[in-house]
Amino acid sequence: MTQLSTLTHISPIWSRSATVIAERGEGSYLYTADGRKLLDFTCGIGVTNTGHAHPRVVKAIQDQAAKLIHGQANIVYHQPMIQLVEELLKIVPEKLGSFFFSNSGAEILEGAVKLAKQATKRTNTIVFSGSFHGRTHLTMSMTTSKTVYRIGYQPLVPGIFVAPYPYAYKYGMSDDEVADYCLKELKLLLKAQTAPEETAAIVIEPVLGEGGYVVPPVRFMQELRDLCDHYGILLVADEVQSGFGRTGKWFAVEHFGIVPDILTMAKGIASGMPLSGLAASPDLMAKWMPGTHGGTYGGNAVACAAAVATIQTMRDERLIENSAKMGQVLVAGLRKIQEEHPEIGDVRGVGLMVAAEFTDPKHQPWTDRAKAVAKSSLDNGLMLLTCGSYDNTIRWIPPLTVNEQQIKDALGMFEGALNASA
Repeated sequence: MTQLSTLTHISPIWSRSATVIAERGEGSYLYTADGRKLLDFTCGIGVTNTGHAHPRVVKAIQDQAAKLIHGQANIVYHQPMIQLVEELLKIVPEKLGSFFFSNSGAEILEGAVKLAKQATKRTNTIVFSGSFHGRTHLTMSMTTSKTVYRIGYQPLVPGIFVAPYPYAYKYGMSDDEVADYCLKELKLLLKAQTAPEETAAIVIEPVLGEGGYVVPPVRFMQELRDLCDHYGILLVADEVQSGFGRTGKWFAVEHFGIVPDILTMAKGIASGMPLSGLAASPDLMAKWMPGTHGGTYGGNAVACAAAVATIQTMRDERLIENSAKMGQVLVAGLRKIQEEHPEIGDVRGVGLMVAAEFTDPKHQPWTDRAKAVAKSSLDNGLMLLTCGSYDNTIRWIPPLTVNEQQIKDALGMFEGALNASA
């Protein structure tokens, strides 16, 4: 049986952006079984922020695996989790001093909502249009970026309400206009659909991820924080994709000068090992009844060791600063290309969380064009992903270790793909 024939035995439930058999990864590159070298600007969907197989992370995994692979959190404390808490205390907002660990982004969002409901004794949750929070039964009910994540699974979890995300380009508004519009609609929602006294949490991605890599106005986020404070609603920041340096700060909420009540994290936390976490104040966490949430593998010793090494590497190698600097180079390069390619309707982003949205001459989403460019880019040796409800946005997610030459190489491959697929 050949490798290709073996692939037919893997469930087709995984939709695929490409058929690539990766043999190994190093830094910004993947090397395939058929000898190709690909510049990977997908990062496993924002996971390998330290690059593929960073030596320091690899060593931490190897060393820990030789000591203790699994120490279940209900039964033992282990050093990697203790060390991870110590590292997280240095980077999360000061008031969020208590942590819970799980395995995936969906699991940790589910945990955050359960905490909010139990702590407030309220039943309902507000999310935003274009959101992606996961694919468990609860989190897919909170996910509104695409119908494919929900189709065929009705009825969904009740008590979830959707407010418009401040997506200025989509609405054709300025930042101030879209902030005013979305705040007005959110307040209407609290009057017409879910009363504040029955609303446990408002869950938001501080930078919209799968829904299109949209950066909200600062004023919107600050007034959202004020609104939650006014009504006693818990603000949950879903930093699963935007956290750990992706936006040029440790966490995207830092760009807005706000502190959420619950901060969720995953993806970039452990450079590819399955780990997620939430941070909340000790007072809030004390309202979570022991035994009502948990999991066998949450806070796995090897994954925690990888996370410790990831955070230390990002600090010591100044990867947060590099994210901010290289993000400016990337956005500037894309905007220069945009001058010759008006089908790129918008270039936006912060740090190395960058988007190029494709729209046709009538300002309608141009899905086919975006997908053709992504496919042609792969042919040229550059891996990119699309996102957005219409899949008309190409998202740029290079590792935070990326250098200026690699960005220039990527921009050249992208421009070539634009011309070749026209």
